[in-house]
Amino acid sequence: MVQPAKCWNTRASDGTRPRCHTLFIGCEIVGSDNPISAGNQQERPGLEQWVVGFVDGEGCFSISVVPNATCRLGWQVQHEFSVSQAAPSRAALDLVRGVIGCGTIIENSRNDDHRHPLLRLSVKGRSDLRERVIPFFEANPLITAKRSDFEAFATVIRWMDDDEHLTEPGLRRIAQVTETMNRRARSRYLESSETIRRPPHLDG
Repeated sequence: MVQPAKCWNTRASDGTRPRCHTLFIGCEIVGSDNPISAGNQQERPGLEQWVVGFVDGEGCFSISVVPNATCRLGWQVQHEFSVSQAAPSRAALDLVRGVIGCGTIIENSRNDDHRHPLLRLSVKGRSDLRERVIPFFEANPLITAKRSDFEAFATVIRWMDDDEHLTEPGLRRIAQVTETMNRRARSRYLESSETIRRPPHLDG
């Protein structure tokens, strides 16, 4: 049986008791009508570790190098921190957003047999990633293999702050890092650059 990690039940000014805010580790949040804002985090000890556990299971740190003709080198580095949940568990995403202090919740339609839409808490802005997401997970480290993805993610964001993505050597370094993250897929940028550098085949 899953046990509640924490229950806060305070008495209102009129003497009545509001609904209890209960968090269940590894499960969705129940018993809360409103997202908990970043402003009252200090009243919820242990909330940061709940977020860490939730992101360890449901979060993603992604970096990709994609073609973009408007960029100086013809390629763009895209970065995103995201957490996904089915629509009925939106309260969990609201809670993560409140603790971290940034992000947009996006609804994605599904083509499978799931009854509910998929929601994604997304943080793409580099300033939010640099000033909120990265400091939070450095102060509250992840504990699964996702920690290495986060460390690579943070490294790339800092390289971009130094304009590494605006040079060919820097873009290559970033593309090499992306191959070590998540699905460890081959970088489209590296595939393309190797094709360009490959000498033409000459028939005998």
